[in-house]
Amino acid sequence: PPRSTLFPYTTLFRSVKELRERVSSVKNTKKITSAMKLVAAAKVRRAQEAVLRSRPFSETLERILGGLLERLSTEALDIPLMEARTAKKVCIVTITGDRGLCGGYNSKAIQMTEKRVAELKDQGIEVELITVGNKGSTYFKKAERAAVTPVRASYACGQAPSAEEATAIAGEVLSSYYAGEIDRVELMYTSFISMIASVPAVRTMIPLQPGGIEMEGDEIFKLTSKDGAIAMEKEKVPAAKAKEFAPDMIFEQEPSQLLNAILPLYLNGQMLRTLQESVASELASRMTAMQAATDNAKDLQGRLEQEMNRARQAKITQELMEIIAGADATG
Repeated sequence: PPRSTLFPYTTLFRSVKELRERVSSVKNTKKITSAMKLVAAAKVRRAQEAVLRSRPFSETLERILGGLLERLSTEALDIPLMEARTAKKVCIVTITGDRGLCGGYNSKAIQMTEKRVAELKDQGIEVELITVGNKGSTYFKKAERAAVTPVRASYACGQAPSAEEATAIAGEVLSSYYAGEIDRVELMYTSFISMIASVPAVRTMIPLQPGGIEMEGDEIFKLTSKDGAIAMEKEKVPAAKAKEFAPDMIFEQEPSQLLNAILPLYLNGQMLRTLQESVASELASRMTAMQAATDNAKDLQGRLEQEMNRARQAKITQELMEIIAGADATG
C-alpha cells in the first residue's frame, strides 16, 4: 500500500502503545496508594496501643490531682501554673504533620493558626509560635512570616508520639512561662472525630483553671473492620474519679510543693494525649486520601482500558481493510 495509507496506521499504533503505558502507570499508582493506606492503618494500630499503655499512669495522676484540689484550697497557695496574668504575650503551640498526602490536615491546621494569630494581634497581644511537625515549621519559618510572628522552637512530630517528645515540648513551654517570657500558652491541634472528619481545635494549656481540670474525660481510638472495610472509631472514657484522702491525713510536704510537682506531670500527659490525637487525625486523613486516590486510579484505569480496547479494535479493523484493499489491487 502507498505511504499515505500507512501513516494513519502508524499513528494509531503509537496511540495504543501510549494507552497501554498509561494503564500500566495507573495500575502501579493504585498499588502504591493502596499500600500507603494499609501502612497508615498499621500506624493507627500502634498509636492505639500506645494510648492504652499510657492510660493507667495518666488516670492515677488525674485521680491524685483531683483529690488534692478537692482537699486543699488553692486560693492562698503559691502555684505559678494557676496564676492568672494579664496576657501581653501569648505562645501558640501548633501541631501539624511531618509529611503530606493526608488531605487537608496540614493546611487546615495552618489556616486555623493564622486565624488565631490575627485575632490576638487585633487585640494588641504579641504572639510567638512553637511548631510541632515539619510542615508547620517549614511554613512559619519562611522569612516573611517569621518576621511577623517569630518561632520560638520547632519539633518534629513522629507517627508514634512518645513521652520523651511530649516532655521536651512541655518543658520548653514551662520554662518560658516560669521565666515570665510568656503570659499564656494555647494549644492548636486537630481533634479527631471520624475517618472522614477532623476539626482544628484550640485550648488554653497554661494557666490551668483550679476547678474542672481533673474532670476531663478521655477518648480512645480503635481501629475496626466493618463489612471488610477499615474504619476508625472513638470510644469515650469517663473522667477518673478524684482520690479520697482521709480527713486526718497529714502531708509531709507543703500543699503548694505537691501541686507544683504534680501539675507539670499533668501537663506532660495532656501534651502526649494531644499529640496522639493529632497523629490519629493525620493518619485517618491519610487513609481517607489514599482510599480516594485508589478509587480515582481504579476509575481512570477502567476508562483508559476502554479507550485502549477501542483503539485496538480500530487498529485491527484498519489492518483488515488494508489487506482487503491490497487483495483487490492485486486481483
